[in-house]
Amino acid sequence: MQKFGKGVVKLRIFIFILAFVLAVPAAIGMIKTRINYDILSYLPEDIDTMKGQQIMLDEFGKGGFAFVVVDGMSDKDVVKLKKEFEKVPAVCDVLWYDSVADISLPKEVLPDEIYSIFNSKNSTMLAVFFDKATSADESLEAVVKMREIAGEQCFISGMTAIVEDIKDLTIEETTMYVVIAVILTSIILAVTMDSFLIPLFFMLSVGLAILYNLGTNIFLGEISFITQALTAVLQLAVTIDYSIFLWHSYKEQKEHFDNNKQAMAEAIAQTVSSVVSSSVTTVAGFLALCFMSYTLGLDMGIVMAKGVVIGVICCITVLPSMILVFDKALEKTMHKDIIPSMDKPAKFIVKHHIAFIIVFIALLIPAVYGQINTEVYYNLTDTLPKDLNSVVANSKLEEDFGMASTHIIMCDSQMKPKDVNMMMDEMSEVDGVNMTMALDTLIGSSIPREMIPESVTKILKEGDWQMMLVGSDYKVASQDVNKQIDTLSKILKKYDDKGMLIGEAAATKDLISITDRDFKVVNIVSIGAIFVIILIALKSISLPIILVAVIEFAITVNMGIPCYTHTVIPFIASVVIGTIQLGATVDYAILMTTRYKTERIAGKDKNEAVTIALSTSIKSIMVSALGFFASTFGVGLYSSIDMISQLCTLMSRGALISMVTVICALPSMLLLFDRLIIGSTIDMRKIGKAN
Repeated sequence: MQKFGKGVVKLRIFIFILAFVLAVPAAIGMIKTRINYDILSYLPEDIDTMKGQQIMLDEFGKGGFAFVVVDGMSDKDVVKLKKEFEKVPAVCDVLWYDSVADISLPKEVLPDEIYSIFNSKNSTMLAVFFDKATSADESLEAVVKMREIAGEQCFISGMTAIVEDIKDLTIEETTMYVVIAVILTSIILAVTMDSFLIPLFFMLSVGLAILYNLGTNIFLGEISFITQALTAVLQLAVTIDYSIFLWHSYKEQKEHFDNNKQAMAEAIAQTVSSVVSSSVTTVAGFLALCFMSYTLGLDMGIVMAKGVVIGVICCITVLPSMILVFDKALEKTMHKDIIPSMDKPAKFIVKHHIAFIIVFIALLIPAVYGQINTEVYYNLTDTLPKDLNSVVANSKLEEDFGMASTHIIMCDSQMKPKDVNMMMDEMSEVDGVNMTMALDTLIGSSIPREMIPESVTKILKEGDWQMMLVGSDYKVASQDVNKQIDTLSKILKKYDDKGMLIGEAAATKDLISITDRDFKVVNIVSIGAIFVIILIALKSISLPIILVAVIEFAITVNMGIPCYTHTVIPFIASVVIGTIQLGATVDYAILMTTRYKTERIAGKDKNEAVTIALSTSIKSIMVSALGFFASTFGVGLYSSIDMISQLCTLMSRGALISMVTVICALPSMLLLFDRLIIGSTIDMRKIGKAN
């Protein structure tokens, strides 16, 4: 790596200029990368709910749909509103009671079941269907246009409206996530580093790496809004260590070389081997997410693993170039180390290692209980700000029309009207069902079929399929609605074995079962991959078990805390936090263990070896963990999107818990299992023979 280091130093001006030139296409790529705001679209394509939605789009010509609740508007104005909606691009059909009967007829003469579908108190409801998918850009633009047309009297509910509101909220907040993360991390670096100016170059280098990462996402086609929102924060959190290592190595080499260029070339050579080996565990943790069948994990895993690799490249090319270009300015801003020597805390921990073991064993049982009993939520709507248009609309739909969720039934268009009516009657008797709507039930016995215009027939029946709507009292993701879906599915299959029940509630039910499986798979893959990496790096069977166990303890404590604080966490947190915390913080344990091995091989006894390893590692571990904490904690406090807020809060807290666990528990484990470690580690066996 000496040649590589010298090459970077020689080309430092070129690299410095190129780094900013490449920022231009990266920024363009970032802007042009489509962002997906629909978390249900990441469900596997082979499940019935996703197949049904695709059939509905391809063969029925309908993708997303929304219920529009209108307050205090006359029937004539509602008709005008409906006609305006029908002109909006991507809106294919609008269903209101005038689709079934002339508005000149008094509403009171309509059958009760038809009247109650569209009217309640001072409100009326229209069903709007889009010819694009739920989260397609055209559908989202249609919602915006409909809101502009309808004004304050109109509230649009449904997944498309929710996705549009999440999009607006995320766009509004994402920039602040980066600003907060940069400010807080810079403060930590300014306090813990020995130069007031170096944090600026750390931020520039990491910032460029983040920009390159976001820009290259254009080759993926699209990424999720969660990935987009968290990429900058997470990449800053997990890669800032590499910059710190390069800076420390450079300062150390300057004491051995008179020429700062030679010192940097040597520092780069040392940093490459150390940073690459350190980043492997982090990359492995993120890649484990790719094994989720819920492909949001694949989305996050690829982008974050790519971000770590790009971060390493920038650390050993762009940052050294910046440091050399501004070396004189950096020298002028140097100050004494603020963090004191850690020799006394290290001696105290080693002396009382038995007490620390007892404390951690005592914490294990409540931590495991807490993790098992921590509640998770799957319905994103409940955690959004209450003043969002879609959230207000959902509340009005529930209050005025009694519909907390809506199911779509897709079945054979050739089903006899008699069977349709019987099926709808059975479904209307199911607990929690408050509305059923099908073409045949709308027509009923009192309205002759020849009076029904073809435009109405086309809304609910097309080609081989017909569509029906079922309203439910039960909220999405509740146990009641999941039982209801099972019952409705059984009734549907009795009349049409190829029929499908789709919609947000059905898709969320699938999401629950799929992510339960993914949690187990991702844990196994991440633990297995990191175990193998540590085994190869440390040439030991026992050390990977000890190190992974220490971090898994920290993860269990972190994930158990919400149970005791009565906090309900998002479903994705239970899947991704464990692997992110393991991959990002196991380096703390590797750092200390590597030094322990070195000291033991050099002939130190176990107490002295552990004390030296601990005292020399505490500062690096603290700076790394505090940097991780700073970059995520502020975002957790600021974000009004609960899913992002909770993920950042869990990650920031996880970094601190891992820090404390590694500093206090790992030394105790090394002392306790010293003989086992020596016997099961290849390059330490000679110590055992000597003993």
